[in-house]
Amino acid sequence: MTARPLILIIGAGLAGLACARRLTQAGVACTVLEASDGAGGRVRTDRVDGFLLDRGFQVFLTGYPEARQTLDYASLDLKPFHPGALVHYDGRLHLVSDPLRRPQDLPTVLFSPVGSFADKRLMLRLRRDALRQRLCTLAGGATRPTGEVLRAYGFSDAMVTRFFKPFLGGVFLEPTLSTPCWIFEHVWAAFSRGDVALPNDGMGAIAQQLAASLPEGTVRLNEPVKAIEGSTVLLESGERLEGASVVIATDSNTALRLRGEPSRTGTERVSTTLYFDAPTPPRREPWLMLNGEEGLVRTVCVLSEAAPSYAPKGKALISITVDGHGHKLDALPERVRAGLESWFGPQVNQWRHLRTDHIRHALPPLDLLPSAPEATSPRIAHGIYQCGDYCESGTLDGALVSGRRAAEAVLADHTRS
Repeated sequence: MTARPLILIIGAGLAGLACARRLTQAGVACTVLEASDGAGGRVRTDRVDGFLLDRGFQVFLTGYPEARQTLDYASLDLKPFHPGALVHYDGRLHLVSDPLRRPQDLPTVLFSPVGSFADKRLMLRLRRDALRQRLCTLAGGATRPTGEVLRAYGFSDAMVTRFFKPFLGGVFLEPTLSTPCWIFEHVWAAFSRGDVALPNDGMGAIAQQLAASLPEGTVRLNEPVKAIEGSTVLLESGERLEGASVVIATDSNTALRLRGEPSRTGTERVSTTLYFDAPTPPRREPWLMLNGEEGLVRTVCVLSEAAPSYAPKGKALISITVDGHGHKLDALPERVRAGLESWFGPQVNQWRHLRTDHIRHALPPLDLLPSAPEATSPRIAHGIYQCGDYCESGTLDGALVSGRRAAEAVLADHTRS
């Protein structure tokens, strides 16, 4: 009896784990080699003083189509935020909400100074067009920058400045709204069809669920890869592993290094998140709060109001994201507290700084992403494949899609051989 082929997967981020999951489902043996001490890549969670700290501010969109097919939502025990946001503008927090899911907010939303009545009608149209996958067709094409798309729809400068720039700037980690329309459409549809949520055990639970679906011993941690020689993988330890095929599921620059190609530079999308322990939440209920004006702070979120498991009983966990470039990190906690005193008053001086996560490569550079969905082939050479969020939309869902597509390419090629 001929043994089923062994596939070597380099990287245990979401793409590598999704690839391994699909191969395992097909009865094909694989080994996942991870350089770090845990699976998940950027999607990991640490426990610090009883708090759950994701590595940088992250949320999960239950409306992502690939995630819906891949993950067991019930086991993740997802805790949703309210649909919409509170926007800090002119000294107050103003509500921007989805009246189709929270009709009780409609009177407040209509008279909010964050956008005009026309803007609020356009929000419903934008939602409808994204769900019907015709947003880009109506707004000038898949590659048109999001900022131009919003203006083509007719949104006012005030709505773009006060809501879309802080909201989407936090999602895409770029303040100029240069993200291509096809990615914006994909993400906006996910926001529209599902919840923004946190797994009860932190965002890292997503990776842990994928890893737990694999046979014991599939994932090997602390195994950095030095080189690839055909279908042979050379580990930094000196061990050589022979496989039928190799899937590179690392970040883009590591993938290029392993392929023996020069690195490609792009505009970094940086994430800087500060976590604070507070004796009481500055705002009750699970809302994302946005800065609708100029300033250091981008977003404020009391994570424990959505998922009480994120903080010890009687405590609140506050996540604050700031503009990601050019900061002295050790000075940020005091600068953030000073900036938020006008939002919440002197209680901010009681907040205890837990950690600052400054992640230089939080999302892949926009100029390295494909121009359309599934535009990048997983096959890069005979017996060599690639996957990663940068091969798709640069999102969590894109990582899952890319991993599955790489596995299906492997299965198709081994069926033919």
